[in-house]
Amino acid sequence: MALFLIRVPANYLRVVRVALIVILNLVLFKVLAQSRKDSIDVFIHQQMRERHIPGLQLAILRNGQINQLSAYGLANIEHNIKTTNQSVFSINSITKAFVGVAIMQLAEQGKLRIDTPITQYIDSLPTAWQSLTIQQLLTNTSGLPNIIDQDEHVLGGGQEQAAWLAVKALPLEFISGDRFSYNQTGYVILGKIIDQVSGVPFIQFIDDNQFKVVGMNFTRFGDSGDVIPNSAGVYTKLRNVNGKWLARDAKNPLGVGFAEFPTFFRTATGILSTVQDMAHWLMALQSGKLLKKKESLEALWTPARLNNGQVGGFNELTNGYALGWPTVTRDEHPAVAPVGGGRSALFVYPRDNLSIVVLTNLQGANPEWFIDEIAGYYYPEMHKANGFGLSPSLKTLRTELLKKGFAKAIPIAKMLQQKNASFHLRGDQLNSWGYYLLSETKGPEALAIFNLIVSLYPQSANAYDSLGEAYATMGDKANAIHNYKRSLELDATNQNAANQIAQLSKTP
Repeated sequence: MALFLIRVPANYLRVVRVALIVILNLVLFKVLAQSRKDSIDVFIHQQMRERHIPGLQLAILRNGQINQLSAYGLANIEHNIKTTNQSVFSINSITKAFVGVAIMQLAEQGKLRIDTPITQYIDSLPTAWQSLTIQQLLTNTSGLPNIIDQDEHVLGGGQEQAAWLAVKALPLEFISGDRFSYNQTGYVILGKIIDQVSGVPFIQFIDDNQFKVVGMNFTRFGDSGDVIPNSAGVYTKLRNVNGKWLARDAKNPLGVGFAEFPTFFRTATGILSTVQDMAHWLMALQSGKLLKKKESLEALWTPARLNNGQVGGFNELTNGYALGWPTVTRDEHPAVAPVGGGRSALFVYPRDNLSIVVLTNLQGANPEWFIDEIAGYYYPEMHKANGFGLSPSLKTLRTELLKKGFAKAIPIAKMLQQKNASFHLRGDQLNSWGYYLLSETKGPEALAIFNLIVSLYPQSANAYDSLGEAYATMGDKANAIHNYKRSLELDATNQNAANQIAQLSKTP
């Protein structure tokens, strides 16, 4: 019998080995990507349950590409219509980010400068307004009186001429640049400036230079009075009472909302879109398709400095405001973060090549408070469970508590204060952390933090109220009532404490 030997090229096995490694890496990448998506889906469903969100869209962009595009829940509750990637959501004040882009496009065209007085572009303004700049209007640092009332209704019954006359008769609220104050008047003026310098209505200018350029086929201006194909509707768990947003009755937590935006007001809030359109808009913006100059994008995303050198914003998270773009100004994973109507938000993390868009149909969903957690599935240090978002002092405290035990929170905090003069624990930050621990079913740890707050702020009615709630959550009625009573002693107007005492006293 003849034997035939096949000679294998010297590099054959090496080529096969490399090919196998590439294949295995691709398989592993797909497995890890699917695992991440599954984890994010579980997290989103959890948030929707806890926040009573009917419908939600999610887009995640990484390195300039769409990494995930998902739709969840119901776009319309009454007719049981599922949310799809084509469902159209109102993005409310995220509209201001589009206005910021429009202004910078006009600046690139040489038709305006953001640092010049607005009287160069429109006339018939009150004397006190004439030195204000476009930049101050965009950043909500102008001091202008607001064109909406405390119930968020446009002045003058929503009629443009009446509203304009009414707001012009009001005095400035503060010296321009002294502080941040969210203001719709500035954006109405910006709409007039876009009309004037572009030669077309601002709606057409934004449509021509952003929607059409990007191919945002589902995006448009409108409100509840318009017939909008694929509309996701508007729901709310809030009601406005004398200028304050309060929760609806627990038996009927959701109601149908109605959004009315007069045409002249739509630079302040008026765009409807889909998460897919928004993702393509962000990719176009960051790739130079909408703004040609790198410095234009840098200016768009740089928060304004107040007269005292600080930045000002809505809250501890969105703590700065750039040109129509709220900012999350922090050392770790900073972001620009437009938010809209308490229902939609997007975070762009410039240093991380990551962007996350969440659109919902529920006013009061406030997705800005959980987008960082979604980012944590790409950057694990961003998970709250790993201490992300805590102040430097709180991070130091957390590190020591994890080593030595939460039961020693009070002596550990005292020790850290004695060792470091800059170590300071704010009551509101501790309170937020305590509630987070409580939400994670870490009752003993939460109790330790709430007891620490009481020790640091013994005259705070809110501290005792929170401690009472923690005890009640853990089923310790006696201590819950005791702390609610102490809260009521410090603040006789604390109706929540009174109600909780009455309820806990009746419970067997």
